[in-house]
Amino acid sequence: MSRTKTHSRRVTALGGLAALALLTGCADQFRGTATEPEAGQESSADAANEAAVGDSRLDAIKESGSLAVCTTGDYPPFTEQEEGSGEFTGIDVDMARDLAETLGVEVEWVKTSWETLMEDYLAKCDIAVGGISMNPERAEQVFFTVSTLEDGKTPIARCEDVEKYQTVEDINQPDVTSIFPKGGTNEKFAREHYPDGDLQTHDNLTIFDEIVAGRADVMTTDRSEVLYIDHEYEELCAVNPDEPFDYFQKGYMLPQGDVVFKHYVNQWLDIAMNDGTYDEIAKPWIGDVELALED
Repeated sequence: MSRTKTHSRRVTALGGLAALALLTGCADQFRGTATEPEAGQESSADAANEAAVGDSRLDAIKESGSLAVCTTGDYPPFTEQEEGSGEFTGIDVDMARDLAETLGVEVEWVKTSWETLMEDYLAKCDIAVGGISMNPERAEQVFFTVSTLEDGKTPIARCEDVEKYQTVEDINQPDVTSIFPKGGTNEKFAREHYPDGDLQTHDNLTIFDEIVAGRADVMTTDRSEVLYIDHEYEELCAVNPDEPFDYFQKGYMLPQGDVVFKHYVNQWLDIAMNDGTYDEIAKPWIGDVELALED
């Protein structure tokens, strides 16, 4: 099936789903919970449903003609900002462009950092993308889409040192320098699990060069990033990538409480993950590298 035909069919399907969502809103959520209204009175379910539909970010995005997308630009293969041009590239960046095309709007990029991701998202953006881990702390403030990838924290080190850093205990040593970007889940993991280690923060764009140069020993990050970097740096090797230290999923951040917009984006994403769109976007970045965890 051609990309054009696939996209056209997806747009048509999503248009119908959007209309259905705008008509029904979150009525299912309230069915059976409200008492019957008196004649001429609006039920609480109707009022809540009307508010949910009327307040949806979906309407605002289409009216403005712009989708505001937060991304860090420092986490390939999901998001990267090119030097010089400043253009954003990456798997999730191109996925955001596909969503905007489906909505019939333009993308407005908002550069953020892992340290300020939540603050910037809540103040400036409609969606946040770029290898974002889904966790309860973030879910307290935002909705997440359906998962795009299963993942887990695992180390990467110089190839000759892989056997030294097999476990958390191996890395949690005073003479082992763990490096990570400031803010985000990598710093949280390192500070929680390596309290006895030598911990250093560094710019995420050049962080792996520090390990190659011997100024750091190991970085514990998402398995998907480890496999990508293993492929990009001949000096660095993944440490037990099929046995990560924990488990989580990746997804995109959406406005909390906006079930209409979440429903639309989830439908778009579910189709894109299954009609070849995601694979087509990812292939130039990862080739035959399998980023997803095996069952």
